[in-house]
This record gives sequence, structure tokens and C-alpha cells, in this order.
Amino acid sequence: MTHSSIMVDVGKWPIFTLLSPQEIASIRKACVFGTSANEAIYITHSDEVFVFGLNCSNCLGTGDNQSTIVPKKLEALCGKKISSLSYGSGPHVVLCTEDGEVYAWGHNGYSQLGNGTTNQGITPVQVCTNLLIKKVVEVACGSHHSMALSLDGDLYAWGYNNCGQVGSGSTANQPTPRRVSNCLQGKIVVGIACGQTSSMAVVNNGEVYGWGYNGNGQLGLGNNGNQLTPCRVAALHSVCVLQIACGYAHTLALTDEGLLYAWGANTYGQLGTGNKSNQLSPVQIMMEKERVVEIAACHSAHTSAAKTQSGQVYMWGQCRGQSVTFPHLTHFACTDDVFACFATPAVMWRLLSVEHEDFLTVAESLKKEFDSPETSDLKFRVDGKYIHVHKAVLKIRCEHFRTMFQSYWNEDMKEVIEIDQFSYPVYRAFLEYLYTDSVDLPPEDAIGLLDLATSYCENRLKKLCQHIIKRGITVENAFSLLSAAVRYDAEDLEEFCFKFCVNHLTEVTQTTAFWQMDGPLLKEFIAKASKCGAFKN
Repeated sequence: MTHSSIMVDVGKWPIFTLLSPQEIASIRKACVFGTSANEAIYITHSDEVFVFGLNCSNCLGTGDNQSTIVPKKLEALCGKKISSLSYGSGPHVVLCTEDGEVYAWGHNGYSQLGNGTTNQGITPVQVCTNLLIKKVVEVACGSHHSMALSLDGDLYAWGYNNCGQVGSGSTANQPTPRRVSNCLQGKIVVGIACGQTSSMAVVNNGEVYGWGYNGNGQLGLGNNGNQLTPCRVAALHSVCVLQIACGYAHTLALTDEGLLYAWGANTYGQLGTGNKSNQLSPVQIMMEKERVVEIAACHSAHTSAAKTQSGQVYMWGQCRGQSVTFPHLTHFACTDDVFACFATPAVMWRLLSVEHEDFLTVAESLKKEFDSPETSDLKFRVDGKYIHVHKAVLKIRCEHFRTMFQSYWNEDMKEVIEIDQFSYPVYRAFLEYLYTDSVDLPPEDAIGLLDLATSYCENRLKKLCQHIIKRGITVENAFSLLSAAVRYDAEDLEEFCFKFCVNHLTEVTQTTAFWQMDGPLLKEFIAKASKCGAFKN
């Protein structure tokens, strides 16, 4: 699993809704895993590592077997700079760091942690045998076996080997990392992937090798016999493969020319051939589409995805239980979202890199510049305080200002405009609304803003203010809000406040605001309330 370099929205992964916006903002890399997508690990910008979720088979590595709904820190991995991560079905987790170290924990019934035992790994432990002298750059896991690729192109495998997926030439489980050789001897491996019980590797000249379980043709060898050692996918001899991806029992390969090949199991249409027949040899798909630049699959799912040069994302295979037999164009911006929304389980196919870019949208940039003395070309003075704004923004956003500024010649335009009919909090909130589309005021001030919105004919702002007032009405402020609604001619709001006062008559008549209400209004209220039978008792 290589990591992604685009900015990714973890909000599409249900488990991340447990985190606060602050926690979400701190995430740099993340992975959702587990048989029901109920576990997650994430790395922050300050390189701290947190886990949360169900903790099946101790796969959170917290040292206990407790599940946790709040993130727990994995001290042993903080500061380690994780670069690649993968997981099995147990689940077990394997990762490597930028320094080339490998750590593993979780399910270990088949020695998939590579420490020579079958004891569950309750915390992250470094995988040492044969790897201490190597700088590992990528890891991959099948259901219960693990692989690690070193910088110099050597490949190591360990764990469950019932079908030959470790590539050792036998079907005995492999308790510690062992170098995969035979056909790969002398070759420089540049990419790896695992199906449930099969393994694939790409070498630097574009050749593809497969070994392990082949009952569905997932090794692409033209037959369905298992292979105990790496075997070259001869059918791809005329192309140069750059990337390989494995689903549960199918394989995808991407060439240097952007061509896409698929083979293996096809029960759910995961090969994208338009039917559900397994393929024992590679078949080219998406031929009529533009160049493909990325492929995605995951050993726990029967889902496939691909991204084209112009950024279009396609999906096929099992999509939320539906079998999609032909690549379907989605509205997603990245292949990861296909897995978040349509894979079963909804796990990540790679360690996701959530790079927060410095780029700001138009809306974010505007928001940032409100009341900024550096860039403003106009000031309002309200209650002796200044508010810095931009003429152009006010003209674009508000009819009142457009008319006002047109009546000035630009050179006569004052640097400072005095405002005396509105209070500072109200006028500031109005100007800020022009930059942000939102209002943050207590109901009492929202009444003043409602008055401003009425006199400036800002209908949407009027509705916003009414919403704030309705949401913030209490026994204590109900009468002052009612009198304000009457004063500012807000009939809708007046009706709302009136009903509130009638429904809470005993309490509101005991407030000072009720007795301070001006005479005619008080009379009118009592008359209207009596009509409704409010003063029966």
C-alpha cells in the first residue's frame, strides 16, 4: 500500500465521525481497517500515532484487549514517521517507517507478525529477522501473511503459507521473514500486493510475478493451479507494468502507457469485463477510456477502482452489495472515496495521506480578509471603533453599498464612513456576513441586525436573524424580543414571540421586561392574549 499525495477528506469514513473537528484537522495520515471497518489508526502533523475502534485480536496495539471510542496514543510509534502500512483479516497490522524499520502487532495465529511465535501481539514490536540490515520501503498483507520490500529491491515474506503465498517452495507456515528468491533471484522488485492468499510483485523492467493460491486464476498464469514459488505472468510479456493491485481474489495491473489489465475471480464483476466469468489470464479493460493513472483494490473486498489522466474516477465489482460488471464513472475525486462509500467492508486500500494544503478557496480567502487593515481600502467608524473593509467586496455583495458608492466619485470617496444609527456589534456582524454568509450573534443583538437587514433590504439576512431569534428565545427575553419584532415590523417573528409569551404566560408576566413594556404595546398584548383565552384564570 503506497500512500496518497492528494488532500483527502476522512469525513467520508463513518468511524472518523467520532473525532472532533480539531482532531480531524490534526490528521496527516490515516487508515481504516478491520473485518467490519471498525478500527482506525491515524498519524498527526506532529507525528503522534493514535488508534481507536473495536480492537479485534488486539489489532489496535494498545496493550490491552479493550475497545475504545476515544483515540488512544501508541507511544511506541510516536515520532517514527510511518511511510507504509497494511493489515490482514485477523486483523494483524504491519507498517514500515521512513527509517526503514518494520513493526507489527495483532493476530498472530499463523506467525504473520514474523517474530517466530504464534502469540498475539498486543503492542507494536519491531520485526527483526533478516530485516534489521535492510531499509524497508513498502509492506503488504494478505489475510494472514505479510511481505516487506527493501529499498534495494529485495522482497521478504512470512506467515500463513497453506497455498504457497510466502513463496518458499513449501506449504509450511513461515515464522520469520524469508527472502523470496527462485525466479526473483537477481531481480529488483519495485512494487508488491497481496490477495487473501496470493502474492504479486512487479520488477523494475515491468515484469509481473505471482505465487500462492490460484483457484480463481488470480495469478494470471492461464491455469488455476497454486504456485509455491514466484511464477512470471507470461501473458504480459509485451507490456511494461508499473502498478499492481489485488482484491480478495482478483488482480489489476497498470502499464507505463496507461493501459489496464485484469484477471482472476469475477463473481461480482470485479474484472470490469461486462460479465461475471473468471479470467485465468490478463484481459485488457477500459480500452475506450482515456489513459489510466492509478488503480485500486484491497484484499478484503471485491471492489475495483481506477483514476484517469483527467481525474475521472471509475468503480466496478461489488459496490454496496450490487454487482457492477463494467467500469462506472463516479463523481469522486479520488479512488479512496470509492472504498469509503461502496466497498464491503468500507476499509482503506492504502495508508491515506491527508496533506493539508496551503491553498484557500475564494470563500476562505474572503473570510480571512474581513477587518484586515493590511488589505482594506475603506473604514467604518461605529461607536468610536473601526471596521476595515474592501469597497469592491461590499459593492459585489450588497445593493445598498452599490448604490451608495455609485453616488460618490471615486476620488471623493471618504476613507472613513461614520455610522450612528446602529451599534458596533450589529454593524460589525452585518459587514462580516457580507464576507462569510453567516451570523454569530445573541438573539438580543440579532434584533438590531434584523432592523438593519430590513432597512438595507437584505432578505436572506432577515431570515437568518429570525432563525437566531427563534432559536434563542427564553422566558427572560421573550417580551423584549416581541417589542423589537413589533418595532421592526417583523410580522412573522412577532407572531412567533407572541405565541411563545402566551404559552409561557405565568413565567413571562413575572419578568421585569413585561412590566417595562411601553403602554400601547402592553395594552395590545393583553387584548390579543385575552382574545385567545390566555387570561381566563
